[in-house]
Amino acid sequence: MEPPTDAELIKAVLGGDTESFEPLVVKYQPRVFATARKYARRESEVEDIVQEVFLKAFSKLNTFRNESPFEHWLMRLTVRTCYDHLRAHQRNREQMLAEITDEEVQWLEKVTSSADPVADESASAARLVIHKLLEHLSPESRLIIQLLEIEEKSLKEIAELTGWSIPMIKVRAFRARAAMRKVLSRMDRERYL
Repeated sequence: MEPPTDAELIKAVLGGDTESFEPLVVKYQPRVFATARKYARRESEVEDIVQEVFLKAFSKLNTFRNESPFEHWLMRLTVRTCYDHLRAHQRNREQMLAEITDEEVQWLEKVTSSADPVADESASAARLVIHKLLEHLSPESRLIIQLLEIEEKSLKEIAELTGWSIPMIKVRAFRARAAMRKVLSRMDRERYL
């Protein structure tokens, strides 16, 4: 006997069989976790986001119109929840964002001063700098850079995930890149880059 399809499970949940939601959670949890990890810093935040995604999915399941696969609907919900988390984190921030720590500075100096750095160390240093830059951006800018530049999603894919228009995405991408340049210009280029 074949396992029930997503549509059959959704129909059962909407019919009152709430336990039919569990196979959907089991099936899509790895993808939701992977997406949430791109936006949250700590594992506890990731777990909170994933839990919130599935709570929202369960409560809003009646809005799923079955026009596209359930996975697409769930991933749009995931990205929007991550964006909401970033915005809330930005609002609730109690202290200024930390600059690069002394340990990170020493590591960057070591990597950048070497005449022939190992490729892995260079990639790690680049990821570190990018992570620090992203921390200084607004949630909106961080989301756009993550989707457009890091995940290399198309404008159409971003529009589907966020619900924003393509012209709005282009404007936000332009602003996000400008914000990144501004953050970079404030860094001591000789010391960090």
